[in-house]
Amino acid sequence: MSSHPPRSIPLPVSGPPPEIDTTVWYADGLQFACTQCGNCCTGSPGYVWLTLEDMERIAGYLRLSFDDFTRTYVRRVGERFALLEKSNYDCTFLQPDGKGKAGCRIYPVRPVQCRTWPFWTENLKSTSAWERASGTCPGMRDKSAPHYALDHIETCRQHPESPR
Repeated sequence: MSSHPPRSIPLPVSGPPPEIDTTVWYADGLQFACTQCGNCCTGSPGYVWLTLEDMERIAGYLRLSFDDFTRTYVRRVGERFALLEKSNYDCTFLQPDGKGKAGCRIYPVRPVQCRTWPFWTENLKSTSAWERASGTCPGMRDKSAPHYALDHIETCRQHPESPR
């Protein structure tokens, strides 16, 4: 299992067509590139929510049966499912490289919630919210990063599995 190259463009996100408001502050699009810092996958406790499709895709990638995958890596939270965390609250699939970077062991098949980062509603509420989030995400500050158009950003932000 390999991690992605640092400059890879995120996989497209499926979902219903987004509603587009061309008056939002990010109407001209935003730049982002994952730098594999691991900051979005570590820190305080939280949830990486999983859909059935996420679980099937990840299990296949890891060459595990669905049952083995869910027994090993998934927890039930109410009526939903989430990835387990390490004891320090890092994502179970975060793999530090020892050089200050960290790769996702399942990046090509990562959950939809992860695919929609950083285009989450909380980060897009205002320019100051974007700046605040970019304080821990160097990929949001990278001026040479790929540019994402408003329709892609809104597809991510409005996706049913994107945090609200």
